[in-house]
Amino acid sequence: MPITDLLKRNAKMKGGDIAIVELSPRSGSDRIVAWRDYESGASYPDLARRREMTWKFMDEQANRVANFCLERGIRRGSKVALLMKNALEWFPLYFGVMRSGALVVPVNFRNAKEETRKCLALAQADAIVFGPGYEEQITALHDEACGVKIFVSTGPLCPPFAESYFGGVSRSSPEAPAVRLSDGDDAAIYFTSGTTGEPKAILHTHAAIMSVCATEQAHHGQTGDDVFLCLAPLFHTGAMMHWLGSLVSCGKAVLLRDGRPKPILDAISTEGATIAFMLVPWVQDILQEVENGSLSFGDFKLDQWRLMHIGAQPVPVELITRWRKYFPRQQYDTNYGLSESMGPGCVHLGVENTHKVGAIGKPGHGWQAAIVSEDGKPAANGTIGELTVKGPGVMKRYHGDEESTASALRGGWLFTGDMGYADEDGFIFLVDRKKDVIISGGENIFPIQIEDHLRSFGKIKDVAVIGAYDRRLVEVPIAVVELKEGASATTDELVSHCESLPRYKRPRRFIFADVPRNPTGKIEKPRLREMYGKSEIS
Repeated sequence: MPITDLLKRNAKMKGGDIAIVELSPRSGSDRIVAWRDYESGASYPDLARRREMTWKFMDEQANRVANFCLERGIRRGSKVALLMKNALEWFPLYFGVMRSGALVVPVNFRNAKEETRKCLALAQADAIVFGPGYEEQITALHDEACGVKIFVSTGPLCPPFAESYFGGVSRSSPEAPAVRLSDGDDAAIYFTSGTTGEPKAILHTHAAIMSVCATEQAHHGQTGDDVFLCLAPLFHTGAMMHWLGSLVSCGKAVLLRDGRPKPILDAISTEGATIAFMLVPWVQDILQEVENGSLSFGDFKLDQWRLMHIGAQPVPVELITRWRKYFPRQQYDTNYGLSESMGPGCVHLGVENTHKVGAIGKPGHGWQAAIVSEDGKPAANGTIGELTVKGPGVMKRYHGDEESTASALRGGWLFTGDMGYADEDGFIFLVDRKKDVIISGGENIFPIQIEDHLRSFGKIKDVAVIGAYDRRLVEVPIAVVELKEGASATTDELVSHCESLPRYKRPRRFIFADVPRNPTGKIEKPRLREMYGKSEIS
């Protein structure tokens, strides 16, 4: 069935139950409001610390969004971009756009204007819905004729060329539109993160998104009693696809608009969260504040928190080892996936396999995975090759890019660009992105191996190893090191720590600086290479 039918089912089965809670701890208002408090035709709602929406109201609002789109000429095959931070409005917009037959196109809200322009052009967007804070960027794009015809603002400031979401949608019908959808219909366009170059537009069908529901529930066993904490940005498949476990089980989700340690623990405690999808930086920050005495887990109600899982980037073993000292009975899972595979779950560790922390795991529910050599043949256990996956969530294609599609999709297999190996038990370990491998004097160096070694130093919060230019060897490894708060270390100490590494793997330079990560937690290595990798080392 189309993914939109699950929302319709939930509205019938559990219509009065709360579907989504939005928490905004930084809000200056102490008001607690429900979505229905906004009168028909109301202007932008005052930001409150807590907002909530039931399944029935989400379903009705999605119908209003669909009818709103149809009334403005948006039809099957049209593309509607969403440029907004996490908010309740995201969910009825997501489903409503698809109910009109159009494709929903989530856009990274951290994009600069030119990056947004590229995404709109790649997707061939017909309309864009933008949130508060993006009026200036959208006005510039409108004035420069970016190709978008319809502009809708969900914020309090509505440029003259745009229409107000709250005023317009509220006047549209809450009845389901007469648009028939099928599993094979195009549903969404997502974008690659751009950490290895220009973003690509990824086309997915309703069937691909629906497949995630089965995969997510099979992996994490969500029921209607579970409460899912979502912090990651909804424009990325990682957050939205994990939420599908709540959609399929009719469980409540909490959308937290604050990634600081105390608000995270407060939300888990006060909302009774049982599952939290985290990124490495948030776990690092929580542990740092607990270990330096700024926070105490004992001040929060956390007994009900049954599962913490991480995805989007390699997970340091030492991080989970430290975490499990505080939560020895809590389930843990590592999720691996790409936007091209409809997000996380094509490979996952499994809550029963914490003895293999460090691996990304085995093929997920309904998936196949294989490590292949350069000639495309299966690699022997322990031999490094490229990870390939095959399953129901594989993209239809890169929209408008036949060459990249042909390179990534071969014989039904998705070539991920991630390098790894399988151990004797079939567990897959990643060693790095294919494009991040450093080739020094003919030797392949995988930065993750050096990064893991440096993290064992104890004073390091985050680290990134990149290749820098060398006249003789072409490339040599250097390390950008971000120390824990209050910690100090010298280059000599790090050099000494790395003496146990083979000589060619030892970083030639240590740079003490922040390690930048994108909204999904991935290290921005192209940015670091631009900053530090062009100066000659020798």
